[in-house]
Amino acid sequence: MRGAAIRGEWLLENSTTFLNHGSYGATPRPVLTAQERWRERLERQPVRFMEAELPGAIRAAAGRLAGFLGGRGDNLAFTGNATEAVNAVIRSLPLEPGDEILTTAHVYPWVRHGLRFVCDRAGARLVEAQIPVPVAGADAVLGAVERALGPRTRLVVVDHITSRSAIILPVRELVVCCRERGVPVLVDGAHAPGMLDLDVEAVGADWYAGNAHKWLCAPKGCGFLYAQPAAQSGIHPPVISRGLGSGYLAEFDWTGTRDYTAWLAVTAAIEFHEQMGAADARADMKALCDRAVDLLTGRWGTEASAPSGMRGAMAAVRLPVDGTATSETAHEIHDRLRRDHQIEAPVGLLDGTLWVRISAHVYNEEADYERLANAVAEMV
Repeated sequence: MRGAAIRGEWLLENSTTFLNHGSYGATPRPVLTAQERWRERLERQPVRFMEAELPGAIRAAAGRLAGFLGGRGDNLAFTGNATEAVNAVIRSLPLEPGDEILTTAHVYPWVRHGLRFVCDRAGARLVEAQIPVPVAGADAVLGAVERALGPRTRLVVVDHITSRSAIILPVRELVVCCRERGVPVLVDGAHAPGMLDLDVEAVGADWYAGNAHKWLCAPKGCGFLYAQPAAQSGIHPPVISRGLGSGYLAEFDWTGTRDYTAWLAVTAAIEFHEQMGAADARADMKALCDRAVDLLTGRWGTEASAPSGMRGAMAAVRLPVDGTATSETAHEIHDRLRRDHQIEAPVGLLDGTLWVRISAHVYNEEADYERLANAVAEMV
């Protein structure tokens, strides 16, 4: 089932054309039910659950998720989200004055905040490789990053799929390029699990941060850090608790009393994903996204931020807006789409022009993008 036939598996309100799965995901009913069962199990005997049952349950869930991602459970630690996982790495690495962290101009804005924070504290420098949009191809990305690498580069942080511009970056090739220069790589894969046929071992990064609550549809608050064995030493969670000194997994698996059920329900999300036909679902979402891009660019006479080969189930399409583009204009268009047309889709600035980012999950259909095309044509 696809489109309207499967939309009822989610709680999404029928009055909204929801084209923004990429921001926070949306959790299906069966996964929410599984999470509630974990909560009930916790509340029946909280002490026994937290102290005797939870440790094994976390490791079992981590093993299931790691296997789905092509990795090993003893390399995967849960976090609240991908940004938390990124912070665990960047706030654990020693930096000296004059050192550099390299990322791209497409870095997730709140990760940029974290990078600036650690650089400012250490007297280091944040360097951003410039990748104009529309991006010409993978070679343009590789060339930009390679040119920006320097003798003081201590870490490279790259997105697997950029957030605002929705571009799939050539992370495997970037890892090889950096490794040849002895520079470790942290990949921010917030959008990749569930959208791409992800193999974290094949990516080869020292650290891979991701979310299961976006395209894999786990409950909110289910992220992870996948660290190669050689890259686990010295990495600590943002909250230091009882596991300090006991190793990578011991530190991350317990950071204090919290609701761990989102992590435990990830197995139900994987089961739901597989019941939809994981490979078929990814292919259908990608095909729908491509058709949506063709529709919107054809109707508006604009372009997408990346060619089809560098897109998954999410794309950024330039809006047909003339004149000076500002963040205020972007907010105004977004709010009008939501208020006047009941369409949820993010609007933002890329290289000084306005773009809308669309998502294509299995519950979407072409009529959703027709409504967006007509709404924008009416507004501009």
